Amino acid sequence: MLKPQLQAILELAVKAALANKGFEAVDLPEIRLDLPRNPEHGDFSTNIAMALAPGLKTAPRELAVEIVTQLESNALLESVEIAGPGFINLHLATSAFMEVIAEVLEAGMDYGRSDIGNGKHIQIEYVSANPTGPLHVGHGRGAAYGAALANIFVAAGYVVSREYYVNDAGRQMDILAISLLLRYLETFDVVIPFPANAYQGDYIVAMAQRLRANDGDKYCCSSTDLVSNDPPNADPEAMLDALISGAKSALGTADYASVHRFARDEILAGIGHDLEKFGVEFDNWFTESTLAENGGIDGAVTALAAAGHVYTNDGAKWFKSTAFGDEKDRVVVRDNGLATYFASDIAYHADKYRRGFDHLINIWGADHHGYIARVKAAIEAMDLDPSRLEILLVQFAVLFRNGEKMPMSTRSGEFVTLAELVSEVGRDAARFLYITRRSDQHLDFDLDLAKSQSNDNPVYYVQYAHARICSVMAQLTGKGYVADIPMGLASTAELTIPKEKQLAAQLSRYPDVIDSAVRNREPHQITTFLRELAADFHGYYNIKNFRIIADDKAQRNARLVLILAVKQVLVNGLGLLGVSAPEAM
Repeated sequence: MLKPQLQAILELAVKAALANKGFEAVDLPEIRLDLPRNPEHGDFSTNIAMALAPGLKTAPRELAVEIVTQLESNALLESVEIAGPGFINLHLATSAFMEVIAEVLEAGMDYGRSDIGNGKHIQIEYVSANPTGPLHVGHGRGAAYGAALANIFVAAGYVVSREYYVNDAGRQMDILAISLLLRYLETFDVVIPFPANAYQGDYIVAMAQRLRANDGDKYCCSSTDLVSNDPPNADPEAMLDALISGAKSALGTADYASVHRFARDEILAGIGHDLEKFGVEFDNWFTESTLAENGGIDGAVTALAAAGHVYTNDGAKWFKSTAFGDEKDRVVVRDNGLATYFASDIAYHADKYRRGFDHLINIWGADHHGYIARVKAAIEAMDLDPSRLEILLVQFAVLFRNGEKMPMSTRSGEFVTLAELVSEVGRDAARFLYITRRSDQHLDFDLDLAKSQSNDNPVYYVQYAHARICSVMAQLTGKGYVADIPMGLASTAELTIPKEKQLAAQLSRYPDVIDSAVRNREPHQITTFLRELAADFHGYYNIKNFRIIADDKAQRNARLVLILAVKQVLVNGLGLLGVSAPEAM
């Protein structure tokens, strides 16, 4: 590969330069090769002279001059120049880049893959939206980001486990259950004022109809069974809690659990279906309820208490999270004896650690930022290594149609579901556009742009480059030609147009892009790269008075192997994002 080859050449040049200046036995740092923002500044740039100079007590530019002298006769380099305080800019010969064409075609789908991960086991938990309603477009960004991140980790040689954590216990699930029960009772003309703070969506009505079709009048009861004579009207949340309590009393433990479970399973089935349509799959769905059933929550709280990290105040049990850097202590068991969500999360993370992953990544919505310190505190309190847990935040995407922001609220029922988004704009556009920016940056998702077939639509622009190459190959067949790969690879000296060098240079960058995307947890680097590669190809294709299918056989086949390599990298990159590469558009 080109970059390691250049690093080896630079290492020899630096050692020779140091010897000429009388510096012996110098430990060299890693020689960094960066891509200049401005192509006029070279194909690669290194700061090695500036990194070495302070320790040698010499001027960076003086050392850079000596290094450049050692490089001037190298056949891979067209020219070398010194910039600023001592940067060395490398302009490579066109022939240096052309070797990448053979590398791409030989490796095929494996081009860009590496063994950086060295088989380490990594778990990535993402989406994990509460099963209280369908996934909406806000959740879609976390799904697209997590799935792409998992794919690039696999491409870098890691063994990846993808997990969805199902919060199927706690008050929100009780609110879902009572919302379902009230709509179910309405089908029997038992009308109880529906709380404004219950789940309002039409999906609750549809679910209630399925519950009746499934279980008949098994859960039918009167309004007086659920509503006390003196409801706490002053507090809407207290009224909701009173309804939940009334339902548990009226139905009994078993039947209430059945309604609760029906609601959960219905929502989870919908979430699973929507994610499958979105091309997002999980290796494991871990339910919070199992932690209560197997004693995991009680065990975690007991272990913390035994270590002296829990105290009791006003009947509740508190974790001393301030002792581990959190801003305040946190309740783990309420005064009514019920464990908090935080207690469940402590048990869940303890379980993750027990499963033996080398590294854990949680992908959370940005609104969970304040939750990070308390989880890290609990992990440290359990004598687990906090550095093994990495928490990445994803800003919700904001949906726009005709320039107007659209609402997203699960409780109110006002939202566009992920399924509706995929149906309207397609999986490819949704997956690509969700990953066009850093996950922790705000993202406006423009529905009109996502559906447009224009160069302004980035996924269309990239896919069109692939389709264009397929069209060229079809035209080749129509002209009675066949691509001669061996001749093309032997004739890359025919590729003398600057845009051909530019394309080959982009292809050589792809492995480094994946490497950087993995190390920085930034799949958007791949979307950016693909857009740049597509732009370079479209520019090449549209050169005035230029034909890829040239009359000259050697020239024609050289151009064909170049675009076939571009096609392969487009396929590889789009595949990591979960986006297809259509042959026609």
